[in-house]
Amino acid sequence: MKRRIQLTAFVCFLLFAGCLLLSWSAEKKSREFYQLTVYHFKTPEQEKTLDSYFENGLLPALHRMGVKNVGVFKSWSNDTIADKVMYIFTPMKSLDELALLPLRLQNDQSYTAAAKDYIEAGAKTPPYTRIERIVLRAFPLAPQMQLPKLASPKKQRVYELRSYESATERLYQNKVQMFNEGGEIEIFKRLNFNPIFYSEVLAGSKMPNLMYMTSFENRAERDSHWKSFNNDSEWKKVSSMPGYQNNVSHADISFLYPTDYSDF
Repeated sequence: MKRRIQLTAFVCFLLFAGCLLLSWSAEKKSREFYQLTVYHFKTPEQEKTLDSYFENGLLPALHRMGVKNVGVFKSWSNDTIADKVMYIFTPMKSLDELALLPLRLQNDQSYTAAAKDYIEAGAKTPPYTRIERIVLRAFPLAPQMQLPKLASPKKQRVYELRSYESATERLYQNKVQMFNEGGEIEIFKRLNFNPIFYSEVLAGSKMPNLMYMTSFENRAERDSHWKSFNNDSEWKKVSSMPGYQNNVSHADISFLYPTDYSDF
């Protein structure tokens, strides 16, 4: 009888441990949410205000909240275009965390003090011309962002942000499937594209679309990698499959580099 009780207790322990392991595994692989905020600006004064706000106000506040790996990027084309942009990439564990972000910032006294010039800017001296916010969810087979493994100085790097639009929701889902089960993610991984995230756009101005970001030491390395990709036998095989035709109607490609204070 005593041995039977011990055996039953041991079995219960194994079942409990197994449940914990399954729970931990599911949590570990849970799909992240991302907020990609695009700040449009025109003048050096606006850029200076935004840099100060991000470096001294926003990023420290996010870090205090436990939000890690916040990316701040500028466009390589900023010097040659009138509508200049900066991007803030913020990873989140849930939509609730994203929804509560403005309130948490508002209640952070250190944040409101450090961001005073940005917060209290007047109508005649705004720190930007407009803001866009895009809400994304990580792909099933790339559920969490990855930090790039790069050694070059930040201002030499190329972070390539791509948005693929589709003509219909069905074709959009087909392109998402092509990245996941179709093997496109694996091709990028095998060819060392240093991918940071792959995601479905849940809310944005160019839907239906997906977005992803790859990273390179410099522009020459970027061009070399894409040449290898286009010549890759597996990519040629996948892209020629009848089931994956005409699933992208428009592509936007942005070449970015991280600021000195960006987390990656």
